[in-house]
Amino acid sequence: MVELRDVWLSFGDHEVLRGVSLRVARGGTLCILGGSGVGKSTILRLMLRLLLPDRGEVLIEGRDISAVSRPEALALRERMGMVFQGSALFDSLNVFDNVAFPLYEHTRLGDGEVRDRVEEVLSFVDLDPTMVLPLLPSALSGGMRKRVAIARAIVHRPPILLFDEPTSGLDPITTRRIDELILKLRRELHVCVVVVTHDVRSAARIATETALLKDGKIIFSGTPEEMHATEDRYVRAFRG
Repeated sequence: MVELRDVWLSFGDHEVLRGVSLRVARGGTLCILGGSGVGKSTILRLMLRLLLPDRGEVLIEGRDISAVSRPEALALRERMGMVFQGSALFDSLNVFDNVAFPLYEHTRLGDGEVRDRVEEVLSFVDLDPTMVLPLLPSALSGGMRKRVAIARAIVHRPPILLFDEPTSGLDPITTRRIDELILKLRRELHVCVVVVTHDVRSAARIATETALLKDGKIIFSGTPEEMHATEDRYVRAFRG
């Protein structure tokens, strides 16, 4: 479970988050929506303890990651997999080394076990390991890079997955495939998923819960169906 309780955060005199409260349980997908620069990605950085709130709690599986010791925070961070907006693959490493990186960094698995795990997650994201393992990121399409990034995020089997704009810059067909993959992750791995996005259509497909951020506050929270039905003027304008 991931939960924010009355979280406030400022950068200098600029209030980025003002009393934000969110919650998503294992097996659910929370899509955090909002325009550019409203603090959506900041929420992910708080969950990873890359930032600390001015006040409020950031609970990861019931523990406030902003209040524990650094070693405890690192242990909680290993319970999460992160998929960055630009995929953030290592340009100089091939697909195998990119996906295997978390296993070599955080586990004591042998080389054979690492290879088996890498091939398993690549197959899960619908990539043929025999074809893609030796390739550098520069040889991959945008959609393939995104799927490799997802494979890397799940290779150490975390119960929580965080996505920052997973469909940004992708064509409609590839966007649909990534959405279907996120649904597959929730359905088959029963993980807790948090997605930051401005793509209302994508959120409607993948979310069990949505939250709309404006001026540092959550102005709407509910299911995609409730978002579609609301009469709130700003929500209606945002969803188009």
